[in-house]
Amino acid sequence: MANQFAGGKRAIAECDRCGFQYLLKTLKVITLNESDTNLRVCKVCWEADHPQHHLNRYVVNDAEALEDARPDKSYEENRNIQWGWRPVGLNNPYELVGLTDDLEGTGAVGSVTVTTT
Repeated sequence: MANQFAGGKRAIAECDRCGFQYLLKTLKVITLNESDTNLRVCKVCWEADHPQHHLNRYVVNDAEALEDARPDKSYEENRNIQWGWRPVGLNNPYELVGLTDDLEGTGAVGSVTVTTT
């Protein structure tokens, strides 16, 4: 049975990306996620399939949480978190007992110099 297509040794085709004409046999196929996109591009426009497209191909177990974890109780003095609003200091609208206010508000006012030419 004869081949349905011509040999195309000197066939000219356009690059699907830049539009310049090249020999059909010199154009390369762009693949995306290891599948053919049916785009034929020149050597300048061709780019290899990016490795980031293959992220779901390999199983990676990267556990971050500990099973049955317990909090470290030796750092109680570092866990004394104080929140200050309006403008600085302890805001205790519910009058909770045992809250300490160690926050100090500091600030400075600068000066602006204007030069005219």
